[in-house]
Parts: sequence; C-alpha cells; structure tokens
Amino acid sequence: MENEELAEETGQPVVATNRVEAVVAVLLLILGTVVIVESLRLGAGWTNDGPGSGYFPFIIGAIIIVASLGLLFESVLGKNRRTAPFVDTVQLKRVASVLVPAAVYVLGVGYLGLYLASAIYIALFMIILGHYSWVKSLIAAAAVNTLFFFMFEVWFKVPLFKGSLDPLSFLGY
Repeated sequence: MENEELAEETGQPVVATNRVEAVVAVLLLILGTVVIVESLRLGAGWTNDGPGSGYFPFIIGAIIIVASLGLLFESVLGKNRRTAPFVDTVQLKRVASVLVPAAVYVLGVGYLGLYLASAIYIALFMIILGHYSWVKSLIAAAAVNTLFFFMFEVWFKVPLFKGSLDPLSFLGY
C-alpha cells in the first residue's frame, strides 16, 4: 500500500536541473545586456560632477553578465553540472494548478475589475483546490471583497481599478 502511494506522489522527470540553470543564465545574460545598453544611453561615463547617471547601472549590468556567463558555462560544460531532475510531472501539475488560475485572474482584473475578479478567484480557488463547500467559498469571497471595498473606496477614499466592463458601476463608485 505504501509503495502505491509513493508511486502516485512521484512523477516522471520533466527537465534536468542543468537545463533550467542554462535557460536562467541566458535570461540573465539578456537582462544584463539590456541594462548595459540602457546605461550607455543614459551616459555611463565619468562627468565633471562625478559618475554619469548610467555609471552604476553599467557596473550592475556587467556584474549580471559575468555571473550569467559563469552560470551558463557551469550548467552546460561544467564537471559538476546537476543532471538530476529539476521537476517531475506531479510537481509541475501542482505549480500549474496555482499559476494558471493566477494568470487567468490577472487577465480577468482588466475586464471585471479588482473586486469582482478577486471574489471569483477566491471562491473558485477555495472550491477547486481547497475542497471547501461552495456556500463557504462564496461567503468568504464576498466577505473579503466587501471588506476591501469599504476599506479602500469608502474609508480611505482610494479607488481601485474597476475594470473596462465596470460591472460594479451601479454602486456609484
């Protein structure tokens, strides 16, 4: 019985650690290059008053590039590169079960606004991932967002984004 549970908990490897490290190194290399290019545009040299406005960003960009080249070399050609699995299918599904709804929520905020999108997100998250009853989930989502609405809109007088559809316009805020 324990072996069956263990088999369900572990999945097939998806990608090796050194490959993920190589991708991160390339992304950091691009970031460092962008920082250096923009710092040169700002003026990375020394002026009469001291360092130009791009001087310190240039140094930071150079440090990022050197570190990313070291990481890239180590992950691709190094003797001690880590070929162990970075993530397996079970772990990837767990991450995706949180990341995908969060991405949909971010897109939903643009149309439905912060309050309504958050209420839907909280309720669905509680029902699907938390296995709470839909009644408890709806009450919790409504309570949290009602509290935030009063806190920001009424008490602090700080309007939050209502969305392009503005579904709560009937409230007069």
